[in-house]
Order: sequence, then C-alpha cells, then structure tokens
Amino acid sequence: MATDEGSVSALPSVAARVAAFAAIVVAGLAGALIGDAFIGIQCAGNCSTGQGIGALVGAVLSAGGVAVVSVLVLRAMGEWRTVTAGQAAAEARGVAGRQEPVEEPVIDLTSEGDT
Repeated sequence: MATDEGSVSALPSVAARVAAFAAIVVAGLAGALIGDAFIGIQCAGNCSTGQGIGALVGAVLSAGGVAVVSVLVLRAMGEWRTVTAGQAAAEARGVAGRQEPVEEPVIDLTSEGDT
C-alpha cells in the first residue's frame, strides 16, 4: 500500500488480518474442545468444574500459540511487501539492484601423471 509520499506501509491487508483473527478463534475453539475432552477422560463422576478449567486452559494456550504465529506471519508479510516495493522503486529509478555475476576460476584437479 503506497501512500501519497511514495512510502510503503507495512500494515497487512484487511483480508490477511481477518484470516489471522479467524485462525486464532478456530484454534481457541479447538483448544477448548481438547482441554474439555482431556479432563473428561481422566475424571469420573461430576467433573464440570475441572472440564471448564481444562477447556479454558486449552483455549488460552492454543489461541495464544496461534496468535504468536499469526503476528509473526503478518509482520513477515509486511516486511516482504516493503522490501519488494523498495526493489521496484530502485529499478524504476535505474539503480541496479543486482550485480553482474563474477566468473569463478576453474581449477583442474586432475594430475598430469594419471594418463
């Protein structure tokens, strides 16, 4: 996203942010189900408090883990966009972003006595 001054925003697109939010919510729901089931398997009788705590802990841990990964992905996307926009601007100005390849010398490893 270019602004009027030609600078590039590192802010991710709305679709990417919505997808990250949806992934966090789905992970929280899955973690709650796993936490509830984990306590339900180990408990006999009335375990509603334990299952509630298990569901809460599972939801928080899984949503927190996915949130960390989502933030890292969104930051990487923003940085990638900034870098590619900078390279495109440099190419538009005529500044070469790449250097010419350097020819490496060929070393002959065969000895002359092996004929």
